[in-house]
Amino acid sequence: MSHEQDSITDPRDVRIRELLDMVEQQAARIKELEEKLDRLQALLEAKAESKAAKKPDFTENYSLGRNKLQNQDKKQSTNKRPGRKPQYAKRDCATLPVDVYPDGVDRKKCLLHRLQYAWRILDGKAVYVRYDIYDLPDSRDLPLPEGIRNSRSEFGIEIILILAFLHYWIGVSLDNACQTMNFFTGLELSKSQANSLLNQLADDWNQQYDTIAELIALQMIVYIDETGWKVGKKPCYTWVFSSSLYTLFRCGVSRKKSEATAVLGESFGGIGVTDDYAAYQTMFSEHQLCWAHLLRKMIKLALQNPDEPAYKKFLDDLCQIYSDACESRNARRIEASEEKELATTLTTDLANTAAVEALVERLQSRVKSLCTRHDETIMSKATSNQPLTSDSTKTFILLQRELVGNIDSLFVFVSHPEVEPTNNISERNVRREAEIRKGARTSKTDSGAARRSTIVTVLASLATRMKPFTLSKLLEETARWLKLGVSIFQQELQAAAQKNLAPPSTAPT
Repeated sequence: MSHEQDSITDPRDVRIRELLDMVEQQAARIKELEEKLDRLQALLEAKAESKAAKKPDFTENYSLGRNKLQNQDKKQSTNKRPGRKPQYAKRDCATLPVDVYPDGVDRKKCLLHRLQYAWRILDGKAVYVRYDIYDLPDSRDLPLPEGIRNSRSEFGIEIILILAFLHYWIGVSLDNACQTMNFFTGLELSKSQANSLLNQLADDWNQQYDTIAELIALQMIVYIDETGWKVGKKPCYTWVFSSSLYTLFRCGVSRKKSEATAVLGESFGGIGVTDDYAAYQTMFSEHQLCWAHLLRKMIKLALQNPDEPAYKKFLDDLCQIYSDACESRNARRIEASEEKELATTLTTDLANTAAVEALVERLQSRVKSLCTRHDETIMSKATSNQPLTSDSTKTFILLQRELVGNIDSLFVFVSHPEVEPTNNISERNVRREAEIRKGARTSKTDSGAARRSTIVTVLASLATRMKPFTLSKLLEETARWLKLGVSIFQQELQAAAQKNLAPPSTAPT
Protein backbone atom coordinates (compact mmCIF):
# COMPACT_ATOMS: atom_id res chain seq x y z
CA MET A 1 0.00 0.00 0.00
CA SER A 2 2.82 2.36 0.85
CA HIS A 3 4.56 1.49 -2.45
CA GLU A 4 1.55 2.67 -4.46
CA GLN A 5 1.50 5.99 -2.57
CA ASP A 6 5.20 6.70 -3.43
CA SER A 7 4.55 6.18 -7.14
CA ILE A 8 1.94 8.96 -7.19
CA THR A 9 3.36 12.51 -7.61
CA ASP A 10 2.77 14.83 -4.71
CA PRO A 11 0.49 17.76 -5.77
CA ARG A 12 2.52 20.10 -3.64
CA ASP A 13 5.64 19.48 -5.67
CA VAL A 14 3.77 20.30 -8.88
CA ARG A 15 2.52 23.53 -7.40
CA ILE A 16 6.00 24.47 -6.27
CA ARG A 17 7.41 23.97 -9.77
CA GLU A 18 4.63 26.10 -11.26
CA LEU A 19 5.36 28.91 -8.83
CA LEU A 20 9.08 28.77 -9.63
CA ASP A 21 8.35 29.05 -13.37
CA MET A 22 6.08 32.02 -12.72
CA VAL A 23 8.80 33.75 -10.68
CA GLU A 24 11.31 33.32 -13.50
CA GLN A 25 8.89 34.76 -16.09
CA GLN A 26 8.10 37.75 -13.88
CA ALA A 27 11.77 38.40 -13.28
CA ALA A 28 12.41 38.45 -17.03
CA ARG A 29 9.47 40.78 -17.57
CA ILE A 30 10.68 43.10 -14.81
CA LYS A 31 14.14 43.25 -16.42
CA GLU A 32 12.63 44.09 -19.83
CA LEU A 33 10.49 46.87 -18.30
CA GLU A 34 13.45 48.29 -16.41
CA GLU A 35 15.50 48.52 -19.65
CA LYS A 36 12.60 50.20 -21.42
CA LEU A 37 12.25 52.63 -18.53
CA ASP A 38 15.94 53.51 -18.74
CA ARG A 39 15.61 54.26 -22.46
CA LEU A 40 12.56 56.46 -21.89
CA GLN A 41 14.30 58.37 -19.12
CA ALA A 42 17.32 59.01 -21.34
CA LEU A 43 15.05 60.21 -24.13
CA LEU A 44 13.19 62.55 -21.79
CA GLU A 45 16.44 63.98 -20.46
CA ALA A 46 17.76 64.62 -23.97
CA LYS A 47 14.46 66.25 -24.90
CA ALA A 48 14.60 68.44 -21.84
CA GLU A 49 18.13 69.57 -22.65
CA SER A 50 17.16 70.46 -26.23
CA LYS A 51 14.24 72.51 -24.95
CA ALA A 52 16.30 74.23 -22.30
CA ALA A 53 19.20 75.45 -24.53
CA LYS A 54 19.34 74.89 -28.28
CA LYS A 55 22.83 74.31 -29.67
CA PRO A 56 24.08 76.78 -32.30
CA ASP A 57 23.80 75.66 -35.95
CA PHE A 58 27.07 76.48 -37.81
CA THR A 59 26.96 76.65 -41.62
CA GLU A 60 30.66 75.85 -41.88
CA ASN A 61 32.62 72.98 -40.40
CA TYR A 62 35.21 74.49 -38.06
CA SER A 63 36.35 71.26 -36.48
CA LEU A 64 39.97 70.13 -36.55
CA GLY A 65 39.03 67.09 -38.58
CA ARG A 66 37.25 68.95 -41.34
CA ASN A 67 40.09 68.48 -43.85
CA LYS A 68 40.08 64.78 -43.15
CA LEU A 69 36.35 64.64 -43.79
CA GLN A 70 36.68 66.64 -46.99
CA ASN A 71 39.43 64.37 -48.27
CA GLN A 72 37.28 61.34 -47.47
CA ASP A 73 34.40 62.88 -49.45
CA LYS A 74 36.69 63.55 -52.40
CA LYS A 75 38.03 60.04 -52.24
CA GLN A 76 34.52 58.59 -52.16
CA SER A 77 33.41 60.73 -55.12
CA THR A 78 36.55 59.78 -57.04
CA ASN A 79 35.97 56.11 -56.41
CA LYS A 80 32.53 56.40 -57.97
CA ARG A 81 34.01 57.33 -61.35
CA PRO A 82 34.10 54.47 -63.82
CA GLY A 83 37.64 55.19 -65.07
CA ARG A 84 39.27 53.07 -67.76
CA LYS A 85 37.83 49.67 -68.54
CA PRO A 86 39.69 46.69 -67.07
CA GLN A 87 41.50 44.39 -69.47
CA TYR A 88 39.00 41.56 -69.12
CA ALA A 89 36.13 43.88 -70.12
CA LYS A 90 38.03 45.09 -73.16
CA ARG A 91 38.89 41.53 -74.14
CA ASP A 92 35.22 40.61 -74.20
CA CYS A 93 34.30 43.64 -76.36
CA ALA A 94 37.07 43.30 -78.95
CA THR A 95 35.89 41.75 -82.21
CA LEU A 96 39.02 41.93 -84.38
CA PRO A 97 42.51 40.71 -83.34
CA VAL A 98 45.49 42.25 -85.18
CA ASP A 99 49.16 41.23 -84.77
CA VAL A 100 51.72 44.05 -84.70
CA TYR A 101 55.41 43.36 -85.35
CA PRO A 102 58.37 45.75 -85.70
CA ASP A 103 59.81 46.26 -89.16
CA GLY A 104 62.87 44.28 -90.23
CA VAL A 105 62.92 41.57 -87.54
CA ASP A 106 62.43 37.82 -87.61
CA ARG A 107 58.87 37.29 -86.39
CA LYS A 108 59.71 33.79 -85.16
CA LYS A 109 62.02 35.32 -82.56
CA CYS A 110 59.40 37.77 -81.29
CA LEU A 111 57.35 37.37 -78.14
CA LEU A 112 54.00 38.86 -77.18
CA HIS A 113 54.77 41.88 -74.96
CA ARG A 114 51.43 43.57 -74.45
CA LEU A 115 47.86 44.08 -75.68
CA GLN A 116 46.29 47.35 -76.76
CA TYR A 117 42.61 47.95 -77.49
CA ALA A 118 41.34 50.79 -79.68
CA TRP A 119 38.25 51.83 -81.63
CA ARG A 120 38.90 52.13 -85.36
CA ILE A 121 36.78 53.03 -88.39
CA LEU A 122 37.03 50.21 -90.92
CA ASP A 123 34.91 50.23 -94.07
CA GLY A 124 32.86 53.05 -92.59
CA LYS A 125 31.95 51.18 -89.39
CA ALA A 126 33.32 51.38 -85.86
CA VAL A 127 35.27 48.26 -84.85
CA TYR A 128 36.88 47.53 -81.48
CA VAL A 129 40.32 46.10 -82.31
CA ARG A 130 42.67 44.10 -80.08
CA TYR A 131 46.30 44.67 -81.05
CA ASP A 132 48.71 41.88 -80.05
CA ILE A 133 52.06 43.66 -80.00
CA TYR A 134 55.14 41.47 -80.53
CA ASP A 135 58.83 42.28 -80.38
CA LEU A 136 62.19 40.74 -79.54
CA PRO A 137 62.47 39.45 -75.97
CA ASP A 138 64.79 42.22 -74.74
CA SER A 139 63.12 45.08 -76.67
CA ARG A 140 61.81 48.10 -74.76
CA ASP A 141 60.83 50.32 -77.69
CA LEU A 142 57.74 48.42 -78.76
CA PRO A 143 56.06 49.14 -82.12
CA LEU A 144 52.86 51.16 -82.25
CA PRO A 145 49.85 50.07 -84.29
CA GLU A 146 49.46 52.18 -87.43
CA GLY A 147 47.14 55.14 -86.92
CA ILE A 148 47.42 55.13 -83.11
CA ARG A 149 48.84 58.16 -81.28
CA ASN A 150 50.61 56.36 -78.43
CA SER A 151 50.55 53.23 -76.29
CA ARG A 152 47.58 54.47 -74.22
CA SER A 153 45.34 55.68 -77.03
CA GLU A 154 41.96 53.99 -77.25
CA PHE A 155 40.80 55.70 -80.46
CA GLY A 156 42.31 55.73 -83.92
CA ILE A 157 43.56 58.98 -85.43
CA GLU A 158 40.79 58.83 -88.05
CA ILE A 159 38.15 59.20 -85.31
CA ILE A 160 39.90 62.28 -83.91
CA LEU A 161 40.24 63.85 -87.36
CA ILE A 162 36.57 63.24 -88.18
CA LEU A 163 35.59 64.97 -84.93
CA ALA A 164 37.89 67.90 -85.68
CA PHE A 165 36.52 68.23 -89.20
CA LEU A 166 32.88 68.18 -88.06
CA HIS A 167 33.35 70.52 -85.11
CA TYR A 168 35.84 73.05 -86.48
CA TRP A 169 35.64 72.84 -90.27
CA ILE A 170 31.90 72.28 -90.69
CA GLY A 171 30.98 74.16 -87.52
CA VAL A 172 28.57 71.73 -85.82
CA SER A 173 28.42 71.51 -82.04
CA LEU A 174 30.35 68.81 -80.21
CA ASP A 175 27.09 67.07 -79.27
CA ASN A 176 25.98 66.98 -82.91
CA ALA A 177 29.42 65.79 -83.99
CA CYS A 178 29.10 62.82 -81.63
CA GLN A 179 25.60 62.07 -82.92
CA THR A 180 26.81 62.26 -86.53
CA MET A 181 29.65 59.87 -85.71
CA ASN A 182 27.21 57.46 -84.08
CA PHE A 183 24.74 57.67 -86.96
CA PHE A 184 27.25 56.88 -89.71
CA THR A 185 29.72 54.58 -87.94
CA GLY A 186 27.91 53.19 -84.88
CA LEU A 187 30.57 54.56 -82.52
CA GLU A 188 29.09 55.93 -79.29
CA LEU A 189 31.16 58.84 -77.98
CA SER A 190 30.29 61.01 -75.01
CA LYS A 191 30.86 64.75 -75.16
CA SER A 192 33.60 64.49 -72.55
CA GLN A 193 35.40 61.82 -74.59
CA ALA A 194 35.18 63.95 -77.74
CA ASN A 195 36.46 66.97 -75.85
CA SER A 196 39.40 64.95 -74.52
CA LEU A 197 40.28 63.68 -78.01
CA LEU A 198 40.33 67.23 -79.41
CA ASN A 199 42.59 68.31 -76.55
CA GLN A 200 44.96 65.50 -77.47
CA LEU A 201 44.95 66.57 -81.11
CA ALA A 202 45.69 70.18 -80.19
CA ASP A 203 48.60 69.04 -77.99
CA ASP A 204 49.98 66.98 -80.87
CA TRP A 205 49.64 69.89 -83.31
CA ASN A 206 50.95 72.75 -81.15
CA GLN A 207 54.40 72.38 -82.67
CA GLN A 208 52.89 72.41 -86.17
CA TYR A 209 51.07 75.64 -85.31
CA ASP A 210 54.32 77.35 -84.31
CA THR A 211 56.00 76.03 -87.45
CA ILE A 212 53.24 77.42 -89.70
CA ALA A 213 53.54 80.78 -87.93
CA GLU A 214 57.26 80.87 -88.80
CA LEU A 215 56.50 79.90 -92.40
CA ILE A 216 53.91 82.69 -92.69
CA ALA A 217 56.49 85.22 -91.53
CA LEU A 218 58.84 84.01 -94.30
CA GLN A 219 56.33 84.41 -97.12
CA MET A 220 56.75 87.11 -99.74
CA ILE A 221 52.98 87.74 -99.97
CA VAL A 222 50.54 87.51 -97.04
CA TYR A 223 46.79 88.17 -97.11
CA ILE A 224 45.34 89.28 -93.77
CA ASP A 225 41.81 89.76 -92.50
CA GLU A 226 40.00 89.75 -89.17
CA THR A 227 36.46 89.16 -87.93
CA GLY A 228 34.57 89.43 -84.66
CA TRP A 229 34.68 86.56 -82.17
CA LYS A 230 33.73 85.81 -78.57
CA VAL A 231 35.33 83.99 -75.66
CA GLY A 232 32.45 83.37 -73.31
CA LYS A 233 30.69 86.72 -73.22
CA LYS A 234 33.84 88.74 -73.91
CA PRO A 235 33.93 90.25 -77.42
CA CYS A 236 37.22 89.79 -79.25
CA TYR A 237 38.53 88.96 -82.75
CA THR A 238 39.88 86.19 -84.92
CA TRP A 239 42.76 87.02 -87.27
CA VAL A 240 43.56 85.07 -90.41
CA PHE A 241 46.95 85.16 -92.15
CA SER A 242 46.93 83.43 -95.53
CA SER A 243 49.28 82.59 -98.34
CA SER A 244 48.87 80.14 -101.18
CA LEU A 245 50.25 77.29 -99.05
CA TYR A 246 49.71 78.28 -95.41
CA THR A 247 46.88 79.63 -93.28
CA LEU A 248 47.23 80.79 -89.68
CA PHE A 249 44.33 81.54 -87.31
CA ARG A 250 44.56 83.55 -84.08
CA CYS A 251 41.24 83.17 -82.28
CA GLY A 252 40.03 85.08 -79.27
CA VAL A 253 42.51 87.97 -79.36
CA SER A 254 42.25 91.74 -79.61
CA ARG A 255 42.20 93.83 -82.78
CA LYS A 256 45.39 95.70 -81.89
CA LYS A 257 48.27 95.98 -84.30
CA SER A 258 50.37 93.93 -81.89
CA GLU A 259 48.37 90.82 -82.84
CA ALA A 260 49.63 91.14 -86.41
CA THR A 261 53.19 92.06 -85.47
CA ALA A 262 53.33 89.05 -83.14
CA VAL A 263 53.20 86.91 -86.29
CA LEU A 264 54.90 89.05 -88.93
CA GLY A 265 57.22 91.21 -86.84
CA GLU A 266 57.28 94.97 -86.51
CA SER A 267 58.28 95.43 -90.15
CA PHE A 268 57.29 92.70 -92.61
CA GLY A 269 59.68 92.45 -95.53
CA GLY A 270 57.08 91.13 -97.96
CA ILE A 271 53.87 92.41 -99.53
CA GLY A 272 50.73 92.61 -97.42
CA VAL A 273 47.24 92.51 -98.96
CA THR A 274 44.56 93.84 -96.60
CA ASP A 275 41.57 96.12 -96.28
CA ASP A 276 41.97 99.74 -95.17
CA TYR A 277 42.11 99.02 -91.41
CA ALA A 278 44.53 101.54 -89.90
CA ALA A 279 46.54 98.90 -88.01
CA TYR A 280 48.04 97.71 -91.31
CA GLN A 281 49.62 101.04 -92.13
CA THR A 282 53.46 101.04 -92.17
CA MET A 283 53.61 97.29 -91.52
CA PHE A 284 54.78 96.15 -94.97
CA SER A 285 57.50 97.04 -97.41
CA GLU A 286 54.70 97.20 -100.00
CA HIS A 287 51.00 97.29 -99.26
CA GLN A 288 48.19 96.31 -101.63
CA LEU A 289 44.72 97.53 -100.67
CA CYS A 290 41.88 95.14 -101.40
CA TRP A 291 39.99 96.44 -104.45
CA ALA A 292 36.91 94.40 -103.52
CA HIS A 293 36.45 96.54 -100.39
CA LEU A 294 36.84 99.77 -102.36
CA LEU A 295 34.41 98.79 -105.10
CA ARG A 296 31.84 97.43 -102.65
CA LYS A 297 31.72 100.78 -100.87
CA MET A 298 31.05 102.62 -104.15
CA ILE A 299 28.51 100.04 -105.35
CA LYS A 300 26.57 100.38 -102.08
CA LEU A 301 26.59 104.19 -102.37
CA ALA A 302 25.36 104.11 -105.96
CA LEU A 303 22.57 101.62 -105.16
CA GLN A 304 21.40 103.61 -102.16
CA ASN A 305 21.29 106.82 -104.21
CA PRO A 306 19.97 105.90 -107.69
CA ASP A 307 18.98 109.54 -108.34
CA GLU A 308 22.61 110.71 -108.15
CA PRO A 309 24.15 110.27 -111.64
CA ALA A 310 27.54 111.43 -110.34
CA TYR A 311 27.80 108.32 -108.17
CA LYS A 312 27.02 105.98 -111.05
CA LYS A 313 29.52 107.69 -113.33
CA PHE A 314 32.22 107.57 -110.65
CA LEU A 315 31.57 103.85 -110.14
CA ASP A 316 31.76 103.15 -113.88
CA ASP A 317 35.01 105.09 -114.25
CA LEU A 318 36.57 103.43 -111.19
CA CYS A 319 35.58 99.96 -112.46
CA GLN A 320 37.14 100.79 -115.82
CA ILE A 321 40.43 101.77 -114.19
CA TYR A 322 40.41 98.54 -112.18
CA SER A 323 39.60 96.49 -115.30
CA ASP A 324 42.46 98.10 -117.25
CA ALA A 325 44.84 97.43 -114.34
CA CYS A 326 43.80 93.75 -114.25
CA GLU A 327 44.37 93.41 -118.00
CA SER A 328 47.82 94.94 -117.63
CA ARG A 329 48.59 92.54 -114.76
CA ASN A 330 47.48 89.52 -116.79
CA ALA A 331 49.64 90.65 -119.69
CA ARG A 332 52.55 91.03 -117.28
CA ARG A 333 52.02 87.49 -116.02
CA ILE A 334 52.16 86.15 -119.56
CA GLU A 335 55.33 88.13 -120.23
CA ALA A 336 56.88 86.89 -117.01
CA SER A 337 56.19 83.25 -117.94
CA GLU A 338 57.68 83.78 -121.40
CA GLU A 339 60.74 85.46 -119.94
CA LYS A 340 61.35 82.45 -117.72
CA GLU A 341 61.52 80.26 -120.81
CA LEU A 342 63.89 82.65 -122.59
CA ALA A 343 67.18 83.98 -121.24
CA THR A 344 66.62 87.71 -120.64
CA THR A 345 69.34 90.34 -120.49
CA LEU A 346 69.78 93.04 -117.88
CA THR A 347 68.88 95.69 -120.46
CA THR A 348 65.53 94.00 -121.11
CA ASP A 349 64.80 93.76 -117.37
CA LEU A 350 65.50 97.47 -116.89
CA ALA A 351 63.33 98.38 -119.86
CA ASN A 352 60.46 96.26 -118.50
CA THR A 353 60.80 97.83 -115.06
CA ALA A 354 60.66 101.32 -116.52
CA ALA A 355 57.61 100.42 -118.61
CA VAL A 356 55.79 99.01 -115.57
CA GLU A 357 56.57 102.08 -113.49
CA ALA A 358 55.21 104.29 -116.27
CA LEU A 359 52.06 102.15 -116.50
CA VAL A 360 51.45 102.38 -112.75
CA GLU A 361 51.92 106.15 -112.84
CA ARG A 362 49.31 106.48 -115.58
CA LEU A 363 46.82 104.41 -113.57
CA GLN A 364 47.48 106.51 -110.48
CA SER A 365 46.97 109.72 -112.45
CA ARG A 366 43.61 108.47 -113.68
CA VAL A 367 42.50 107.82 -110.07
CA LYS A 368 43.63 111.28 -108.97
CA SER A 369 41.82 112.90 -111.89
CA LEU A 370 38.66 110.97 -111.01
CA CYS A 371 38.70 111.99 -107.32
CA THR A 372 37.87 115.67 -107.79
CA ARG A 373 36.14 116.07 -104.43
CA HIS A 374 38.63 114.45 -102.09
CA ASP A 375 39.75 117.78 -100.63
CA GLU A 376 36.26 119.13 -99.94
CA THR A 377 35.38 120.06 -96.36
CA ILE A 378 32.88 117.85 -94.57
CA MET A 379 30.46 119.96 -92.53
CA SER A 380 29.26 118.09 -89.45
CA LYS A 381 27.26 121.19 -88.44
CA ALA A 382 25.50 123.69 -90.67
CA THR A 383 26.72 127.31 -90.69
CA SER A 384 25.47 130.49 -92.27
CA ASN A 385 27.91 130.02 -95.14
CA GLN A 386 27.79 126.25 -95.71
CA PRO A 387 25.00 123.69 -95.22
CA LEU A 388 25.33 120.37 -93.38
CA THR A 389 27.05 117.67 -95.45
CA SER A 390 24.67 114.81 -96.16
CA ASP A 391 25.61 111.23 -95.22
CA SER A 392 25.88 110.13 -98.86
CA THR A 393 28.10 113.07 -99.78
CA LYS A 394 30.27 112.43 -96.73
CA THR A 395 30.72 108.79 -97.77
CA PHE A 396 31.56 109.89 -101.32
CA ILE A 397 34.21 112.35 -100.15
CA LEU A 398 35.74 109.88 -97.66
CA LEU A 399 36.04 107.20 -100.36
CA GLN A 400 37.87 109.63 -102.64
CA ARG A 401 40.18 110.58 -99.77
CA GLU A 402 40.91 106.90 -99.19
CA LEU A 403 41.80 106.38 -102.85
CA VAL A 404 44.05 109.42 -103.08
CA GLY A 405 45.60 108.91 -99.65
CA ASN A 406 46.56 105.31 -100.48
CA ILE A 407 47.52 105.89 -104.10
CA ASP A 408 50.76 103.91 -103.70
CA SER A 409 48.82 100.88 -102.42
CA LEU A 410 46.35 100.60 -105.31
CA PHE A 411 48.41 99.06 -108.11
CA VAL A 412 51.07 96.94 -106.40
CA PHE A 413 49.42 93.95 -108.10
CA VAL A 414 50.35 95.45 -111.48
CA SER A 415 54.02 95.81 -110.53
CA HIS A 416 53.99 92.31 -109.01
CA PRO A 417 51.66 90.08 -111.07
CA GLU A 418 51.90 87.28 -108.49
CA VAL A 419 49.95 89.49 -106.04
CA GLU A 420 46.16 89.26 -106.07
CA PRO A 421 44.29 92.60 -106.33
CA THR A 422 41.79 91.51 -103.66
CA ASN A 423 41.98 89.89 -100.25
CA ASN A 424 39.69 87.08 -101.35
CA ILE A 425 41.98 84.33 -100.00
CA SER A 426 41.73 85.44 -96.37
CA GLU A 427 38.12 86.57 -96.78
CA ARG A 428 37.13 83.02 -97.72
CA ASN A 429 38.94 81.67 -94.67
CA VAL A 430 37.41 84.22 -92.34
CA ARG A 431 33.91 83.80 -93.77
CA ARG A 432 33.57 80.33 -92.25
CA GLU A 433 34.53 81.72 -88.84
CA ALA A 434 31.98 84.53 -89.21
CA GLU A 435 29.23 82.02 -90.03
CA ILE A 436 30.16 79.91 -87.01
CA ARG A 437 30.08 83.02 -84.83
CA LYS A 438 26.61 83.92 -86.11
CA GLY A 439 25.49 80.42 -85.14
CA ALA A 440 26.68 81.04 -81.54
CA ARG A 441 29.50 78.48 -81.86
CA THR A 442 32.22 80.71 -80.44
CA SER A 443 34.80 79.73 -77.82
CA LYS A 444 33.80 79.34 -74.18
CA THR A 445 37.29 79.75 -72.70
CA ASP A 446 40.71 81.10 -73.64
CA SER A 447 42.06 77.55 -73.79
CA GLY A 448 39.20 76.62 -76.14
CA ALA A 449 40.10 79.54 -78.41
CA ALA A 450 43.75 78.46 -78.43
CA ARG A 451 42.71 74.87 -79.23
CA ARG A 452 40.57 76.12 -82.09
CA SER A 453 43.44 78.22 -83.46
CA THR A 454 45.77 75.24 -83.52
CA ILE A 455 43.43 72.69 -85.09
CA VAL A 456 41.88 75.00 -87.71
CA THR A 457 45.34 76.31 -88.70
CA VAL A 458 46.71 72.84 -89.44
CA LEU A 459 43.54 71.72 -91.24
CA ALA A 460 43.41 74.87 -93.38
CA SER A 461 47.12 74.67 -94.25
CA LEU A 462 46.74 71.05 -95.30
CA ALA A 463 43.64 71.89 -97.34
CA THR A 464 45.68 74.29 -99.51
CA ARG A 465 47.68 71.37 -100.91
CA MET A 466 44.99 68.68 -100.97
CA LYS A 467 42.56 69.00 -103.85
CA PRO A 468 40.03 67.69 -103.01
CA PHE A 469 40.37 67.86 -99.24
CA THR A 470 39.36 64.33 -98.19
CA LEU A 471 39.74 62.14 -95.13
CA SER A 472 41.86 59.60 -97.00
CA LYS A 473 44.40 62.26 -98.02
CA LEU A 474 44.40 63.73 -94.52
CA LEU A 475 44.99 60.31 -92.98
CA GLU A 476 47.77 59.55 -95.44
CA GLU A 477 49.61 62.74 -94.49
CA THR A 478 49.13 62.41 -90.71
CA ALA A 479 50.16 58.73 -90.83
CA ARG A 480 53.38 59.84 -92.50
CA TRP A 481 53.95 62.31 -89.63
CA LEU A 482 53.49 59.57 -87.03
CA LYS A 483 55.89 57.28 -88.85
CA LEU A 484 58.65 59.83 -89.60
CA GLY A 485 58.21 61.98 -86.50
CA VAL A 486 58.27 65.17 -88.60
CA SER A 487 55.51 66.98 -90.49
CA ILE A 488 55.52 68.42 -93.98
CA PHE A 489 55.59 71.92 -92.46
CA GLN A 490 58.69 71.13 -90.41
CA GLN A 491 60.37 69.71 -93.50
CA GLU A 492 59.63 72.88 -95.48
CA LEU A 493 60.89 75.11 -92.68
CA GLN A 494 64.09 73.07 -92.40
CA ALA A 495 64.60 73.27 -96.16
CA ALA A 496 64.11 77.04 -96.08
CA ALA A 497 66.61 77.39 -93.23
CA GLN A 498 69.20 75.30 -95.04
CA LYS A 499 68.88 77.29 -98.25
CA ASN A 500 68.49 80.59 -96.38
CA LEU A 501 65.52 81.24 -98.63
CA ALA A 502 61.81 81.72 -98.07
CA PRO A 503 59.64 78.66 -98.81
CA PRO A 504 57.63 78.63 -102.02
CA SER A 505 54.90 81.28 -102.32
CA THR A 506 52.79 79.41 -104.82
CA ALA A 507 51.24 75.99 -104.73
CA PRO A 508 52.96 73.31 -106.82
CA THR A 509 51.36 72.47 -110.12
